[in-house]
Amino acid sequence: QVQPVESGGGLVQAGGTLNLSCAASGRTFDTNAMGWFRQAPGKEREFVAAVTWSTGYTAVADSERGRFAISRDNAKNTLYLQINSLKPGDTGVYYCALGVWASRSAHDYNYWGQGTQVTVSS
Repeated sequence: QVQPVESGGGLVQAGGTLNLSCAASGRTFDTNAMGWFRQAPGKEREFVAAVTWSTGYTAVADSERGRFAISRDNAKNTLYLQINSLKPGDTGVYYCALGVWASRSAHDYNYWGQGTQVTVSS
């Protein structure tokens, strides 16, 4: 059973840095990539960043390229997301997902975590 589990969310002040983690157990042939998505209250889920396990290829949302950094630890099957210079607009639930490739579309991911809440205070 493939199950990603997010951690690291919480309440942080604007301007700070937050590190999220996602541990993925039971990876299979259709889980060659992991991605981060976020969903703000009342909004649709949006792509944040993704990485391909085998090649290290990374993709980051164009609007966040300077603030978000994605990385992975293959040995630990763990994905990381560092968010710098946090803004209140970063508030939302951050989801980790596994898929075949580092797509920007949520539809290309087959396995989803429960999400971790990030709240940024001004």
